[in-house]
Amino acid sequence: MRVFVTGATGFIGSAIVRDLIGAGHQVLGLARSDSAASLLLTAGAEVHRGDLEDLDSLQRGAALADGVIHTGFIHDFARFKEVSEIDRLAIEAIGAVLAGSDRPFIVTSGTALVSPGSLATEDIIPVPGVSTHPRMSEQAADAVAAKGVRISVVRLSPSVHGEGDHGFIPMLINIAREKGVSAYIGNGLNRWSAVHREDAAVLYRLALENTVAGARFHGAAEEGIPFRTIAAVIGQQLNIPVVSQSAEEAAVHFGWFIGFAGLDCPASSKLTRERLNWHPAHTGLIPDMEQSDYFNIKK
Repeated sequence: MRVFVTGATGFIGSAIVRDLIGAGHQVLGLARSDSAASLLLTAGAEVHRGDLEDLDSLQRGAALADGVIHTGFIHDFARFKEVSEIDRLAIEAIGAVLAGSDRPFIVTSGTALVSPGSLATEDIIPVPGVSTHPRMSEQAADAVAAKGVRISVVRLSPSVHGEGDHGFIPMLINIAREKGVSAYIGNGLNRWSAVHREDAAVLYRLALENTVAGARFHGAAEEGIPFRTIAAVIGQQLNIPVVSQSAEEAAVHFGWFIGFAGLDCPASSKLTRERLNWHPAHTGLIPDMEQSDYFNIKK
């Protein structure tokens, strides 16, 4: 299968490209710069020049492929609403090309806000108009599916970890370095699910090869790690105190990250494992933090 991948040189996308090629697929990767194009060529992929805001380039890429994996996203939390709208328009543009063709289309979402405070499962579908979260990739996917596109959603855990991680865990480490303490809120028993990026890459490929229209799959190798366990590893590795903070204290400590730090968002992948025969095999989050380069380089 020739697969068009957006976000193909990103933390997750680059792992997906390697896995697809290793499984015998051809990859057409979206690249907005010469350096990105070079990385794709080195990985053995073809290069398609364009970016997420160039909808014509996205449609041309989709037209050249037998299937599409959309992992590209502009991770700018200062303008999260704006970049979420860019994501929605990208999904709609790609979907317009694939409508009626039976070619698979995999879209990226997250597990964190599926069912806050209780275990999120794949069969829980967001109610349109209820969520105040600006990223509406699943709603966009449903709208595209209604137009005859064979589209599925991969929901990723709050922590997708591994070499090169520049997500939430490095953010927490940098906050702890800056503040001189590693903090959690209250009893710190709010939970995050987690998945290694190499396991996530396999999940995307399996979802592509076994696409069921409207299906949700969970990239959650670990259902729920207490936040205070993550904070404890950060404190130990940085040799700084680990402290419980009130909601008011934590708002100052975490700043804009407070909403994520307080999330209780465990997620099951039971149905995903059964439906796709997905078996996560890589290191868990805590041993990965303890054994990798998370604390050697300030990210």
